[in-house]
Order: sequence, then C-alpha cells, then structure tokens
Amino acid sequence: MVFPRALANFNRHVTNPVANRIAGRVAPLGIVVHKGRKSGRAYRTPVWVFENDGVYRISLTYGHDVDWVKNIRAAGTFELETRGRTVELIDPVVTHDPSANWAPIGLRQVLKGIAAADYLQARAA
Repeated sequence: MVFPRALANFNRHVTNPVANRIAGRVAPLGIVVHKGRKSGRAYRTPVWVFENDGVYRISLTYGHDVDWVKNIRAAGTFELETRGRTVELIDPVVTHDPSANWAPIGLRQVLKGIAAADYLQARAA
C-alpha cells in the first residue's frame, strides 16, 4: 500500500515543513535537495535515508513515480543533508525490494507494513 495522494498533499503542506526543521540532523531523517526539471526551482524533501559504505538508500514511501524522484533521475545528481552535513550523490537508481532487506532490521517491518517496496540508491560523488 503506497500512501494515498491526499496524505501526500497533507504531508507536503503540514508535516514536511515541521520535519525539515530536524531532518538532516537526526538519523534516519535526511533532506533531499533537488531542482525542478522544468522550473529549475530548488526543493527540499524530507526522507528516510540509510548509508552503508558510501552508498545511500532512500525509502520511497510514496513510490517511485513522484516528482522529486523524477527530478533526481533526470539530473543524475543531487545533494543530501544528513547527520549535519551535505553530501553530493550521483548515479541514482530506483530498486524494488518488498523484503526491505536494504534497511536496518528495526525499520524493515515498518517499511513492509506500509508496502514501501522501492528505494532510491545513490553513491557519494
């Protein structure tokens, strides 16, 4: 079950502005910094992110067909604010894994429970 669009709209206008205050400093929250494909406008999207050996995996709780993922894939690069620092990431690839084996054990059940079977993987530049 990917979150419905109504919840996505609520999060965009209510939850995300609050999450942006702590995301980027408190794991596993991070902020994806990207530019619109058409507008060129800068966006900041709070995400769940997990890093292992320079490879970053971002949970796609709304699925892979959302604007920020399209923006990142079109650009081929983006910035991620995580744990108080900014990392430039390259080579974004969307991967499907219903078992969520890429996530830490404690969050696998949550991701499986909300059917977040996709994640975006990228590496540090």
